[in-house]
Amino acid sequence: MMGFGFSLTLHYLCTINMENLKEKTAKGLFWGALNSGSTQVLNVTIGILLGRMILPDEWAPIGMITFFSAIAGNLQSSGFSTAIVNMKAPTDNDYNAVFWFNILMGLAVYLLLFIAAPWIALFFKQPCLTDLSRFVFLAIFISSFGISTHAYMTKNMMNREIAIINLCAICCSGVVAVVMAFKGFSYWSLACQQVVNSTVLVTGRFCFVKWRPSLKIDFSPIRRTWRFAMNILLTMIINTVNSHILNFIFGKLFTKTPEVVGTFFQAFKWNTMAWQMVGNSIEQVAQPVLVSVRDDKDETREVRVFRKMLRFTALLSFPAMLGLSLVSNEFILATIGPNWADSVPILRVLCIGGASMPFYALYKNLVISQGRSDINMWLNLSQIAIQIVLILLTYRQGILTVVWAYSILNITWLAAWQACARRLIGIRATDVLRDTMPFAVISAAVMILTGLLTASVTNVYMLFVLRVIMAACLYVATMKLLRVRIMDECLNFIGKKLRR
Repeated sequence: MMGFGFSLTLHYLCTINMENLKEKTAKGLFWGALNSGSTQVLNVTIGILLGRMILPDEWAPIGMITFFSAIAGNLQSSGFSTAIVNMKAPTDNDYNAVFWFNILMGLAVYLLLFIAAPWIALFFKQPCLTDLSRFVFLAIFISSFGISTHAYMTKNMMNREIAIINLCAICCSGVVAVVMAFKGFSYWSLACQQVVNSTVLVTGRFCFVKWRPSLKIDFSPIRRTWRFAMNILLTMIINTVNSHILNFIFGKLFTKTPEVVGTFFQAFKWNTMAWQMVGNSIEQVAQPVLVSVRDDKDETREVRVFRKMLRFTALLSFPAMLGLSLVSNEFILATIGPNWADSVPILRVLCIGGASMPFYALYKNLVISQGRSDINMWLNLSQIAIQIVLILLTYRQGILTVVWAYSILNITWLAAWQACARRLIGIRATDVLRDTMPFAVISAAVMILTGLLTASVTNVYMLFVLRVIMAACLYVATMKLLRVRIMDECLNFIGKKLRR
């Protein structure tokens, strides 16, 4: 089912592109979709195994320091890898400058965090974090050796090679983590997973990339792209804060009950993996396609292309996320077990807000394709500021109240992005609602009906399978009954694939 979803993405988005770009986009999207889909399947499998062997309170230490790892990763790349990808024809000197700059930054960031480790442990009142964080943060320094080569592969659309490397990294690190967890190493298995993953990624990139760094270092490319890179860096940090702020704040607020942090971390992880299945496959081609039609003589073409992307995203995102919300209880109990039952209500709420997340990717790429990285930065900065205020106002009412506030903000903040999109390309809010809301309403109705029809089933495994099959069939049947054009095109594409 998931593989079909990515293949449909490939087919559908290619139909909106220019003929001379279609083949290149299709090839890149195919491997990118395979990479994203396979990665998520492996992550789900490994996550289920680890979830059954590691208790909620044992996940908490990793959840607490994830925030620092993510921010450090942003500082380490400093936005220059994005800058080099956006160059028309980067030279060996450009890649070399980014390579050595990232290593220096990676070393500096690691040393800073190494020194700060005791204070991090003191902040969260978790003594184990001193040694644990120093080991986990090694992944940051190791990763710095592979940023420039990853930019090279991205620039040259080496999507097949990227997919192979990512799969190898997930498999190797996953096996290490599962074996260590089985042997009783608790959160250390999760720490080793991160370090092994970074090591395999760096090694694999050097195996596939012909370019090699030299000792002739010239930082002039860094100076030329400084302003652009700093805008990207600030936006990356803001996005990272937005993604990890709840783990960080909960880690501080609930120091006496670390299982709360672990429970939220688990729910947040599954929600993120679910919406990324849709978002990643769309995002890979969104910017190239939008850039290709930006200067088209037909001024309305960009709006038509964007609206088509919106409809396709809505077709996939709403049933996927609302469906996961419906089966949250059965999914958690059937996969990672009753120890994580407290994460069910959190996951249900996060999935409701998660349905809006793939749309952020579309709006972000639209803004960047117009050369307005400043809008991207300020919108994200404003969102995180509002989010922090909401958390501080609601945390005393409990974790579920905070999650509701967080999810509602994610949904409503799309209005700010839409206002900017209206200014940039003239797309109206009424058109956006017309393109997306029917899918939201139909998906919600299908999930409610499925829940009512299956309410009498008590076996968790049977209920999970029954709800997934029934919801999928009802959704497809409704789309066919209403003669939704996107669904017809998707089904026709599936038919052609099966006949081949």
